[in-house]
Amino acid sequence: MSQSTPTTPLGRGDYPLSVNRPELLRTPTGKALSDLTMDAVVSGELTGDDLRIAPETLLLQAQLAEASDRPQLASNFRRAAEMTAIPDAEVLEMYNALRPRASSKERLLAIAERLEGHYGATESGAVVREAAEVYERRNLLARPEQD
Repeated sequence: MSQSTPTTPLGRGDYPLSVNRPELLRTPTGKALSDLTMDAVVSGELTGDDLRIAPETLLLQAQLAEASDRPQLASNFRRAAEMTAIPDAEVLEMYNALRPRASSKERLLAIAERLEGHYGATESGAVVREAAEVYERRNLLARPEQD
């Protein structure tokens, strides 16, 4: 079950969503914000997946950032929404691969292709491609045999 989509774009007055628009917030499993109670935790009604953020929530936060003239923050929220589909271990592997001199350009481009092709994470893939180009210009890439 997904979140409700607002019929009009969100604005500054909708922040914070948990106070001003709680009906829009759902967990990845479809539970409403009001379902996240200590009693539900104690009774075992909630799982770890219920406590994760839903990509839709991050996209709503991106709308709020745009409405507040914070385009970079909005972009960060959109990338975060994309990354919710990626397993934690793979995110950590990518994070380590993005350290200077940790990867070759080929490896970084392969990560970008996986992000875009397998996960549909086009904004995240673009960031990795940009990192590969910047690392190349600044001589911060590992040689392919060092990957």
